[in-house]
Amino acid sequence: MVVALVGVVLVLAWSVTVLVRRDRRRSPSSPEARRIEAAATRGLRDARRQAHVYHHFNDINGVSALRDRD
Repeated sequence: MVVALVGVVLVLAWSVTVLVRRDRRRSPSSPEARRIEAAATRGLRDARRQAHVYHHFNDINGVSALRDRD
């Protein structure tokens, strides 16, 4: 039991160390890179919102279609 717990702790510590190293190695981004990243984030947010709306309206139509069928 103790050996398994120590193994889990070592794996988590190693993972955190790798992530911290990657973050430190990342060079400071230029203004253009920050602009591109912000635009990509906005695009993902808009796509997620639009998919949610489509799912919501399709679900409503599906329920009404089942109700009208009877």
